[in-house]
Amino acid sequence: MIDIIDSAVKRIVERVSELEKELANSHLQPEQIKSLSVEYSNLKEILYTYQQLQSASEEIDFWQQALQEDPTLEGELEKAKREYERKMAQLISQLLPTKDYNNVIVEIRAGTGGEEAALFASDLYRMYTRFAERKGWEVELYDFHDTGLGGFKEIVFLIKGRSAYKLLRLESGVHRVQRIPVTESSGRIHTSTATVAVLPEVSDVEIHIDPKEIRVDTFKASGHGGQYVNKTESAVRITHLPTGLIVSCQSERSQHQNREKALSILRAKLYEIEQEKISTELSQQRKNQIGNAERSEKIRTYNFPQNRVTDHRINYTIYRLKDVLDGDLDELITKLLENELVKQLTEKSLTSQR
Repeated sequence: MIDIIDSAVKRIVERVSELEKELANSHLQPEQIKSLSVEYSNLKEILYTYQQLQSASEEIDFWQQALQEDPTLEGELEKAKREYERKMAQLISQLLPTKDYNNVIVEIRAGTGGEEAALFASDLYRMYTRFAERKGWEVELYDFHDTGLGGFKEIVFLIKGRSAYKLLRLESGVHRVQRIPVTESSGRIHTSTATVAVLPEVSDVEIHIDPKEIRVDTFKASGHGGQYVNKTESAVRITHLPTGLIVSCQSERSQHQNREKALSILRAKLYEIEQEKISTELSQQRKNQIGNAERSEKIRTYNFPQNRVTDHRINYTIYRLKDVLDGDLDELITKLLENELVKQLTEKSLTSQR
């Protein structure tokens, strides 16, 4: 992977040099200057991340040598490795030619397993919010349906942050948990599932919703939120008549705010439908390349007795389940992005040989 990245960075350095010469041309039109400047800025940002990755690699070497003299420095080495994984994930996400949406709408739904599945959905919600905190991103709750026992039948939230879509889009799919439920007296391991959908927050320009094609209903919010929220019809439910899609939002006191958030969810869902239409028109090989996770397939297993997390798409396992559920997703995300980058480069190479 490092060889692939080094090769890509070498081409970027060459392109940056070309751009500097082009930008020095005094005869450029304002539109040309703007276009070239944006490309130049993006490429310089990639080079900066690459420099940070190299520094992180040097940190690992330093602590590995220091560890030979002082075994108590193991924690410092682990911190350096985690930082390296973060920078690697960031760099690969910058190299991948995926549209760079900053904000994502995440939907988590309990699957098979009853209350245990709902509790697992709550665990996943915490995992992604903790990951967002580590990245310095913001989280806004949109809608939820809790069970009253700490679990969620469904929860929808927005994550606002730089390149959030690039890093989280491969989380879409069925997540499986294997553990002994609190209510299980015999100590038998149960298997439950929850479904995660990661949708980019798209603008009204990209996906326009005709007001004539939606029905808006209001209702009293349920669950937590205080006396005011629960006694007024501030919650909003929107039905998209052409597709039958139904979305709702009840996180805000204002009916207007809930309506805007519900429309944001609807736009994201309609965008996903459009992308799936495009995917079906391409070959199966290409469909796999662009990362449309099949939600009918289990993409990841969280096994508590073995302290194991396995991503089945790349057959990669780590034995730090508690850390992962606490939001330490960088290692898994890095490996997934590495796999996707290799696939895309392989496909590009095969295409050029035809």
